[in-house]
Amino acid sequence: MRLYAQTPARRSRQVLADLIAVALIAAAVKFALAVHDAIALLAEPGRKAQSAGDGLAAGLDDAGDAASKVPFVGDSLKKPLRSAAEAGNGLSDAGQSLQDIVGRAATLTALALIVLSVAFVLALWLPPRLRWIRRAATTRRLLDDVGGTDLLALRALTGPQRDLAAISAPPGGLADAWRRGDRQVISELSKVALRRAGLRP
Repeated sequence: MRLYAQTPARRSRQVLADLIAVALIAAAVKFALAVHDAIALLAEPGRKAQSAGDGLAAGLDDAGDAASKVPFVGDSLKKPLRSAAEAGNGLSDAGQSLQDIVGRAATLTALALIVLSVAFVLALWLPPRLRWIRRAATTRRLLDDVGGTDLLALRALTGPQRDLAAISAPPGGLADAWRRGDRQVISELSKVALRRAGLRP
């Protein structure tokens, strides 16, 4: 299986198309990662809320412990402080939840951008490459078959006429020479068909 043409012009176009496809995929991945980082910045309020909630809960727990040592009213003072500490824990949990949601959104958005971009590039680039690979393999197999040069010559005759200008036409024309089985003309025509396919004889 041949991946690239043998003729320089077509091979250069194929390599250029491959490089462009790789560059587009790399640019899409870089853009998706930049979007991920931009969305991840939205988690900063969640981090601040978690930090504030943890600090508030720890401070109120300490205050509750200290208040419990006050004689006679220690337990009465401790309960509201512990309740307030629970509110601080709730604030911390809400901050952590916000960070989790933003992180998931950033990851899913980046993944969707990468998948869609890569699929779009592959949809444009891959089918023509696979068609050429299949056509080149078929043409090469046809050349090796019995009577394959005759069929390639016929393919050259039915294609663009500008490619036939380099062949010196015998009396009666190229088509007549092909019908008569002129081996020289058939060989030249089959070379034209191979060049069109990006192959060498």
